[in-house]
Amino acid sequence: MLFFIRFFHDPTLFSLGCKKLFTIFAIAKKEYGCSSVGRALVSKTRCRAFESLLPCKSCSIGRLFLFYGKSLVTFNSNANVMTVDLFIPCFIDQIYPDTAFNTVKLLRKAGLEVNYNPEQTCCGQPAFNSGYWDETKTLANKFIRDFPNERHIISPSASCTGFIKNYYPDLFKSGQPGFVDYQRLNRNLFELTDYLVNHLNFTDFGAEFPHKVCYHDACTALREYGIRQEPRLLLSKVKGLELVEMEDTETCCGFGGTFSAKFTAISTAMTEQKVENALKTGAEYIISTESSCIMNLEGYILKNNLPIKPIHIADILASGWE
Repeated sequence: MLFFIRFFHDPTLFSLGCKKLFTIFAIAKKEYGCSSVGRALVSKTRCRAFESLLPCKSCSIGRLFLFYGKSLVTFNSNANVMTVDLFIPCFIDQIYPDTAFNTVKLLRKAGLEVNYNPEQTCCGQPAFNSGYWDETKTLANKFIRDFPNERHIISPSASCTGFIKNYYPDLFKSGQPGFVDYQRLNRNLFELTDYLVNHLNFTDFGAEFPHKVCYHDACTALREYGIRQEPRLLLSKVKGLELVEMEDTETCCGFGGTFSAKFTAISTAMTEQKVENALKTGAEYIISTESSCIMNLEGYILKNNLPIKPIHIADILASGWE
């Protein structure tokens, strides 16, 4: 603890490179018995892979950190507490890592032990949607191997979880190799808001967010996974938050994965309509369960310098409390 207090208050330590950071962690482990590193430490590092808990291609700090900083892999150690696995989709891992940390924060507040497997990668949805089913199956087989336990798997994405539940059966037919493992994965996989509301019945985190917001029903969340009221129920418990419904809230934001790349003009027009509907409400924020929608909306908003911000629901629920 003394080491980390010094670390947080010594600005020179924050400027150290990956190799020096590793030396610091090794010293902390040896001299102080430290086996964890706080989020504040992670967020201050200069190594992107270290921040996102993935091995860095240019250095060894990411993978070695997972050995020395075990608490970011298993976030509790109470054997009497239920353990869940954490599935972090690509967009969150690479673009919105804070949402991943906030998901852990929420699950821990709900009384769970959180296990993160750093070897996990893409579930295969982009390849599948582009027609590369053989490549998708390779990724799907690895994904199933990355979650080998008979325990719940929680993800802050209805898009990825919905894809796995609805389209993995096209890759793993009944009676074929991998089907039994897929069934195990399917019955244990849950989107975050669904899990909090319908399985844990934990809806009030004591969050505070004094802003006017509107909610975007992502296509995959609404139509493939099937959540609508769950996010709204959780938001209703946030102190100071005013939720207003925008026009055509269930209409696509224009992302659609490769759709936005193949049909840019149509995608942009759809995004413009979605943002204009949000602006009409006077909301300061657009909330969604999907980081892909958030990324798409954010690109348009920043390009046009508009007075509204997209934000993931996990970041809202984790606001205003420690």
